[in-house]
Amino acid sequence: MKASKLQDKLLLLRLKRKDPDAFAKVYDTYSTPIYRFIYFKVSNQQDAEDLTSEVFLKIWQYVTETEEEVDNLRALIYRSARNLVIDFYRRRAAKSLTSDIDDMENIVDARQQSLLVGIDTTLAMTNVEKVLRQLKDEYREVIILKYLEEMSIGEIANVLGKTKGSVRVLLHRALKLVKELLNQNVE
Repeated sequence: MKASKLQDKLLLLRLKRKDPDAFAKVYDTYSTPIYRFIYFKVSNQQDAEDLTSEVFLKIWQYVTETEEEVDNLRALIYRSARNLVIDFYRRRAAKSLTSDIDDMENIVDARQQSLLVGIDTTLAMTNVEKVLRQLKDEYREVIILKYLEEMSIGEIANVLGKTKGSVRVLLHRALKLVKELLNQNVE
């Protein structure tokens, strides 16, 4: 469920006044897409749930405690999610330099499989996930934001802190690579 920009602006004003109903509306609107965004980055249901909760806590704190003007609530939420995932991997690397992230990505339990089945998409999620895992992070991110989260080029640029032109180039290169990988999987 996507919120309009006007709805987001109204929610932001209500959040500034520490309105718990506004926070509940933001959570209801964005929790599923943010969870999906994070899940595709961490491949673990529990970690994705924890990070999703943390995103909304950070948003509440940021909006209610800072004087800075927020122009785009959706971009702020996705930027926060992206930064928390980066921090998650930094903490993990600091805890155990010997842990192999590739091994973790290969472990897929029944709960993860049922979650993937539930995602509304026309492609077989196992193939999509396999292809996404083969992409470098910036390509994976831009594809998830564009096609799963249905963000505009401008919103993606805002989330990634890049220009619209560089996002278009990234998207073009990512799609070209996805097409090549899908063709390899078919053969």
